Amino acid sequence: MPIGGSISNYPQGFASGLQVRGMPLLQMQPGNVFWVDNSSVLNVGAKGASDSNRGTYLAPFSTLQYGLDSCTANRGDIIFVGAGHAETIANATTLTLNKAGVAIIGLGAGAKRPTFTFTTAVTANIPCTAADISIQNCLFVANFADITSVFTATGTATPTDLAIDNCEFRDTSNVLNFISIFSGNATANSCDGLSFTRSKISSLGTTAATTALKLASATDRVTICDNFGNWAVLNDTAAMLAGGANNITNLNFGRNVLNRPNTSSTGGSFISSSSTACTGHCYDNYLWQLDNTAGIWIATGTKLAFSNNFSPITGAADKSGLINPAAV
Repeated sequence: MPIGGSISNYPQGFASGLQVRGMPLLQMQPGNVFWVDNSSVLNVGAKGASDSNRGTYLAPFSTLQYGLDSCTANRGDIIFVGAGHAETIANATTLTLNKAGVAIIGLGAGAKRPTFTFTTAVTANIPCTAADISIQNCLFVANFADITSVFTATGTATPTDLAIDNCEFRDTSNVLNFISIFSGNATANSCDGLSFTRSKISSLGTTAATTALKLASATDRVTICDNFGNWAVLNDTAAMLAGGANNITNLNFGRNVLNRPNTSSTGGSFISSSSTACTGHCYDNYLWQLDNTAGIWIATGTKLAFSNNFSPITGAADKSGLINPAAV
């Protein structure tokens, strides 16, 4: 009902959209909405999932790839992936993020989130070939040894503004594991706008150097915020971001809680970079390691700004970290 003669208490509306329990209200959505749901628990009146269905709530597709192939690029289409949906990623062709401007939104919580299990080969991955794609609230599970990457910018693809939000990446054991979550390519600025937010990493791998995000070329506007991650010990290996000699500019690295109990941190336990021309800000991060000689969570000389980051520098267990780099 009207309040005080007005329609609502928000006369300026919601410029960035409105969500209820993480789901956007769709009345003003410009594109089409498709449903993917191969769960054995059917909605009342629903048909079983099939890629010959229409992709509606009551007649969902059975695979995310068919949902993507049904979208129109840059129209603002949304794919809802139902609670309990499950797929196996056994190679590099099962699923490709190939339709620009599509939002993929997983429904459900805990074990009932849409789950993508990687099996069969180290090269099983999800190639990213189109720009402006987002994926939200999905679970990715490694069930094969040393899977190279979950998402990959293959060849000379330019998947700019890829957004990975509120997802979980889980190893099955220390030998059934992901090596990385996202791997860029050598094309400069091909991965500009990469956003990795509100996600959880449970990395158990000890057989190869595990780093969540690997950038192989100059990259601008990278956001890595509000993530939680646990890694096994892999000394002198960055857990979250490896930039190499590439300039990472306008980096937004904030409010991450990351744990890797390395006892040697040469090159940085959480961010590694040999660039001396990075820009951006690292702030309010809580980073735990056990190096009792240096306690380096990021290499010096990057030219990044630092504010209020806490990381141990003595290697003592059961102690809180200090501001690192040191306050001046």
